[in-house]
Amino acid sequence: MLILLPPSEGKSAAAKGDPLDLAGLAFPELAEARAEVLDALEKTSAHEDAHAILGVGASLADEIRRNLLLRDSPAAPAHAIYTGVLYDALGYRTMTAAQKRKTDAAVVVVSGLWGAIGFGDTIPAYRLSMSVDLPGIGKLTAFWRSRLASVLDARAGGSLVVDCRSSSYAAVWSPSTERTVAVNVLQERNGKRTVVSHFAKHTRGELARHLLTRRGKQPETPAHLLRAASELWTCELTPANTRRAAQLNIILAAG
Repeated sequence: MLILLPPSEGKSAAAKGDPLDLAGLAFPELAEARAEVLDALEKTSAHEDAHAILGVGASLADEIRRNLLLRDSPAAPAHAIYTGVLYDALGYRTMTAAQKRKTDAAVVVVSGLWGAIGFGDTIPAYRLSMSVDLPGIGKLTAFWRSRLASVLDARAGGSLVVDCRSSSYAAVWSPSTERTVAVNVLQERNGKRTVVSHFAKHTRGELARHLLTRRGKQPETPAHLLRAASELWTCELTPANTRRAAQLNIILAAG
């Protein structure tokens, strides 16, 4: 099983640790591309209009300045750097040692800076969204789309891919529709269903945790995933077709 996650916007900077080792990250085939994006991000972050280019408010000036020191800043495992609703719900810190090993093996984070990394890869805290048009690189979605396909196709192999990415990160790689399930979270009120972004992040984190900590075999097919998710939620599965992966809809009752 491969679980795809987006990065968090907010990140918790490491207080200590060795600096970034680009060659030590998963998917070493991406090392040259990562270095290109890293160089461009450093140059952009030194620009007086960096906050506008990177699409962040002036209140995040400290995070932009942090982008200037990424090669020398302390690095920590991705699961410690990424924070926020989804990652809080996943709760890596409270897992057992065996569950953490399973999580490190199963989770890949798709990133605007790194392309894709393993959950145990050590990285510094940074600020860069996949939606950015980065000077010297161009639109990051297009840049990474041309580089991730072969790498992630090989990583997925014949495994079930549980896609918990948000739309901009999903745009950079489309796994085989036959082996992929995209996770949607809907809220139902008075018979009407709506998409709820905040609860979606939380529920996707809870789903990832459930799949990685429950007893028994990991799901190997969309039908297996539906059964596993239905242990906690009301769920529906829309089958895949030639153009679209299967869709797991998790239905939350309105509070």
